[in-house]
Amino acid sequence: MLSSSSKYAVNAVLFLAVHASEEKKLRASEIAEGIKVPSAFLAKILQILSRKNLVSSTKGPRGGFFISPRAQQRKLVEIVKGIDGVDRLEDCVLGLKKCSSQHPCPVHFSVQPYKNKFLKELEDNSIASFAEKVKKGEAYLFV
Repeated sequence: MLSSSSKYAVNAVLFLAVHASEEKKLRASEIAEGIKVPSAFLAKILQILSRKNLVSSTKGPRGGFFISPRAQQRKLVEIVKGIDGVDRLEDCVLGLKKCSSQHPCPVHFSVQPYKNKFLKELEDNSIASFAEKVKKGEAYLFV
């Protein structure tokens, strides 16, 4: 359901919420290493998130990325929308263009409840709430 870009963006934002602050900024390469993703690709994603004010960044020798406490109160769905738009979450899992309840693909009714629940989780929970799960060891960014 999520593109690689959105997956990397969500992981990066949660990593920042757990490990960075305005006083302790992280470089894209540090974040990439922390979540085990390609550095160059992640740097482009972080630039997009920064332009959309979903993460903060500063330039210079002490520069890097962080996510402010205020931004951490935003819903996780905003990260996905910032990268892929909401349509990606509503697309057919088989890639059919006209899949809907009126014209369902073979797995539409099996998958749709899970897609709805996943979207609701992203809409209802803040970045901070998911980051708290990581901090408590209830969830992991990578294994």
